[in-house]
Amino acid sequence: MKKFKWIVLILIALVALVIFVGMPYMKEQTKKNSPEITNSYTKNGMDLSINYSGPFKKDRIIFGELVPYDAVWRTGANEPTTFSTAKDIKIIDKTLAAGTYSFWTQPGKDSWKVIFNSEIPDWGVTILSGGKETTRNPETDVVVVEVPSEQTTTVQEQLSITFEDSEQLYLVLSWDRTRIEVPINE
Repeated sequence: MKKFKWIVLILIALVALVIFVGMPYMKEQTKKNSPEITNSYTKNGMDLSINYSGPFKKDRIIFGELVPYDAVWRTGANEPTTFSTAKDIKIIDKTLAAGTYSFWTQPGKDSWKVIFNSEIPDWGVTILSGGKETTRNPETDVVVVEVPSEQTTTVQEQLSITFEDSEQLYLVLSWDRTRIEVPINE
């Protein structure tokens, strides 16, 4: 019986070691390859930000291979990408209330679904699936819109999610030779 107690204590210690040392170390290491980036937009009474980890292309085929078509993607690396707004805004014609949301996409060859979700999971993908399955709960999607994608002539080496404002404000995602623009309105 004493031997069993020691085995249980050792297993508990190993689990605690993985949770409190291994996971933080793993997160730190992955951020070296996909650094955390925050882009903000504060103008015309809007206070917006997008926070994501930006992986690099590294001679890989991104869309259709690394990031499959027609499957929900956590849109970046490491923890899920988050989008924050200090006031109610419209994504195309759908209202997004002030708050912070997880930001997901479903890339397609010609268009992408863009998803704002009220839950922000810890990692965004399941470890057992090798990162292929997300932990997004579709029942907590707040806004889902579809935007066209375009192919560019130049390669964007690192995933970029920025705000671009000319006559219309856009949340712009570009990586490899693909670009999408998500219209944002007051």
